[in-house]
Amino acid sequence: MKSIFFTIFGVLALTCSASAYSIQVKSDTAFCSFMPPKPGDNVGATENDGIPFCTEPSLGGQVFPAGFIKSAHFLTTDDYDQVTGTINSEAYGLNASDGGGQYDNRDIKDVRCNGYKYFVNLIEPDSNTFCIRCCEDEEDCNLGISSYGCARVVPGDYS
Repeated sequence: MKSIFFTIFGVLALTCSASAYSIQVKSDTAFCSFMPPKPGDNVGATENDGIPFCTEPSLGGQVFPAGFIKSAHFLTTDDYDQVTGTINSEAYGLNASDGGGQYDNRDIKDVRCNGYKYFVNLIEPDSNTFCIRCCEDEEDCNLGISSYGCARVVPGDYS
């Protein structure tokens, strides 16, 4: 009986620890982005377990560290919503030589981004840029080309 209890309890604990996120990208002042779970973690090493940070907690994550977002530019189309811009990587202790990485729906499961099931999100500490796009269709997210960086994966304004 004890064995069954611990087995059931263990399965429930695993089920409850699985993360499902619903994040939003609404404007240049109201948006979220995935980031490493701990300050100083390398982005690429955390592509499977990033967590959402937002300009306000009601958007689906904890609040960005003060001074982290330097600029943000919002764009919406019939197929996707996106924010592109610049960051101060030091505000979260990110390594200035970290080439960054890509968070997306293939690596982080059960994410809804503006209600869509597809998203792509890059953080690039070495160039102090970030981008996130919520997509209605997977092909609008440009997955699989993360090594090209934000400017190619999510074209937009990075000033």
